[in-house]
Amino acid sequence: MRELTIALVGNPNVGKSTVFNALTGANQHVGNWPGKTVEKRTGVLRPPAARAGEAALSTTPTVTIVDLPGTYSLSAYSLEEEITRSFIVEEHPHLVVDVVDASNLERNLYLTAQILETGAPLIIALNMQDQAEGRGVRVDAERLSRRLGGAPVVSLVARRSEGIETLRKLIFVRLGQLAESASK
Repeated sequence: MRELTIALVGNPNVGKSTVFNALTGANQHVGNWPGKTVEKRTGVLRPPAARAGEAALSTTPTVTIVDLPGTYSLSAYSLEEEITRSFIVEEHPHLVVDVVDASNLERNLYLTAQILETGAPLIIALNMQDQAEGRGVRVDAERLSRRLGGAPVVSLVARRSEGIETLRKLIFVRLGQLAESASK
């Protein structure tokens, strides 16, 4: 079976590298300032652990996840935007995971809208839910999914690994759905 590729995108300082580390088991340095990741980094996405008596969710041998530089848009004005835009538009990843700061949706969803316009299969990782709730912001993931054309939305607090296994399972389920629809 061929290698599958996932692009991990989002605005600067939304926790992309934390999500990347949690999904791959890597130890990429995490900083809390914009522009920390200025090149794309890759890792192998570990499949979800199967519970006793359950079949594995995926028989896919290799799923590479690419942590792209933080960017506010796909307009190619900066090096970060060019790297991210080029990867999504020209390299056609099998799936895009857009990490979004739940406490700053308006700013973050501009990039999300641009990704949707490319037609790339998308999952929204709604990160920093704890910070949003601390500010009195409550995001309805199902409603947001409907407003974004049905793109799946997963709530996370990545720095505490909350929601990471749900995201991991959804990624493998979505890759399976995409493979199934491609074979029809």
